[in-house]
Amino acid sequence: MNFLAHAYLSFGQEEILVGNLVADFIKGKDLQQFSVDIQTGILLHREIDSFTDAHPLVKAGQSYLRPKFRHYSSVITDIFFDYFLAKNWNKYSSTSLEEFASHAYFIVEKHLPDLPQRFGEMFYWMKSQNWLLHYRELEGIQRTLNGMTRRAKFDSKMNESTSLLREKEAEFEVIFFAFFRDLETFAKAKLQEIQHLHGRH
Repeated sequence: MNFLAHAYLSFGQEEILVGNLVADFIKGKDLQQFSVDIQTGILLHREIDSFTDAHPLVKAGQSYLRPKFRHYSSVITDIFFDYFLAKNWNKYSSTSLEEFASHAYFIVEKHLPDLPQRFGEMFYWMKSQNWLLHYRELEGIQRTLNGMTRRAKFDSKMNESTSLLREKEAEFEVIFFAFFRDLETFAKAKLQEIQHLHGRH
């Protein structure tokens, strides 16, 4: 999943959110330098990604993308799912997306001095361009995919995938709703499991 989904699936717990957002920038033994709750967020992020990658509904969505985008299909579906989460935000939260995004940035900024520089550089653009809010617009998704295409090592053509999103939006949205219900149930249970193992209830 992408940034908005990981932030949402932190269930209002501040350090879980920090860990969930920074996880891709943390490797191996570096995990131990963080608080128990940030470590928990990092571990939860990894569990969410593994669950997502293995889910048959996600694979069904990727089947539309794989002929053209091959192994980049998983990255693209993550972005698409943030679009559907943002677009349908009021189905999932009583807090506005604007307020949620602003609060998430505030939380991360409190911890920024302790987070990797590479994450800080990315976060500067996330906040200044308000990625979490703009995922609800196709134009915002296009900007995200344009940036990922520029940074990719190979000619990924990810920036061309929005045309398929427009063409198959109804199909992708049905997949998203069914999958995200499973994911939210899984993430809640997994967070409780990890916290129990760390002695936090």
